[in-house]
Amino acid sequence: MSSPDPQVRAARNQSTSSARPGARGPVVAVTGAASGVGALLTERLAASAEVRQVVAIDERRGACEAAQWQILDVRDPAIAEKLRGADVVVHLALDLDLETDAAARTAYNVRGTQTVLTAAAAAGVHRVVLCTSAMVYGALPDNELPLSEDAELRATAEATGVGDLLEIERLARRAPRAHPGLNVTVVRPAVLVGGVDTALTRYFESPRLLVVAGSRPAWQFCHVDDLCSALEYAVLEKADGELAVGCDGWLEQEEVEELSGIRRMELPSAVALGAAARLHRIGLTPSPAGDLAYTMYPWVVSGSRLHDAGWRPKHTNEEVLAELLEEVSGRHTVAGRRLGRKDATAAGAAGATVALLGAAAVVRRARKARRRI
Repeated sequence: MSSPDPQVRAARNQSTSSARPGARGPVVAVTGAASGVGALLTERLAASAEVRQVVAIDERRGACEAAQWQILDVRDPAIAEKLRGADVVVHLALDLDLETDAAARTAYNVRGTQTVLTAAAAAGVHRVVLCTSAMVYGALPDNELPLSEDAELRATAEATGVGDLLEIERLARRAPRAHPGLNVTVVRPAVLVGGVDTALTRYFESPRLLVVAGSRPAWQFCHVDDLCSALEYAVLEKADGELAVGCDGWLEQEEVEELSGIRRMELPSAVALGAAARLHRIGLTPSPAGDLAYTMYPWVVSGSRLHDAGWRPKHTNEEVLAELLEEVSGRHTVAGRRLGRKDATAAGAAGATVALLGAAAVVRRARKARRRI
């Protein structure tokens, strides 16, 4: 790997003036550093003796006092100057909120990743770490158990945010060709748990676990602490390439039901998928029908590359599921839509589900009636 030119070297020396005295290791920039996984990783890296300095980038200042904060939108081309002097960039400024407008979400996620990759190359950064999801492999009935990191990415854009993640994966593959000398590592976690809100965590807020008849779910979780330790491995170049991360093994649907104490509600595929699509289309639920596939078919990953590098998860699937159930306790979600306490009490658990499915049926009948007129 070639040495940075004198200008870059001077900028690096200037930007690391606030680093720990005598500290060695890389200067790491983290985007999305003020909240979520970004905040946890920033704190972790700032406390690591193997990291010289952390540059935290976000639209607001976070809580980590040890980091050097840069306040700006990651889509701003000025980010290139903020990255000068960094050895590694971890890009975690993604919006996967279920309630965000889909077009705005895609514009932020894709444009932000494009800008960070281009800016990193211009600033002389040698490694970018991106975080997507194991969802990019797709949830399919013929998936191997578990999937290797090299498995084909067979997901479609039908589930929440997955289209954005697939585009980020494409940008990751293209970046080293467009910017020789720039290495890109992609980390793909299983169902993420620990202060996150997704269609898959909301599945466990429901009064009944919806099971599609004939499906074969397999549940694998990833605790946010384990994700942060995997990201740290990527930062320190202990592992690279495409890295899948999650708890060892998986839980069958029957095990999940036994551990959670939540009973199932089984529906035929056509009914479940049709209702989910209609409810989303008329705005009653935030989750498109494509989200259901990830509760129907396996997308478990092996994590072999991280294991080969010496990494191990500190949490089991059973432990993470227990933490998730504690975290969502008291919340009421039906078909991906959060209900207030009053709604849930008035409707009743099963009654709310039937009401939402019934609403979709009413809309369908009304549309048929209009077509006949």
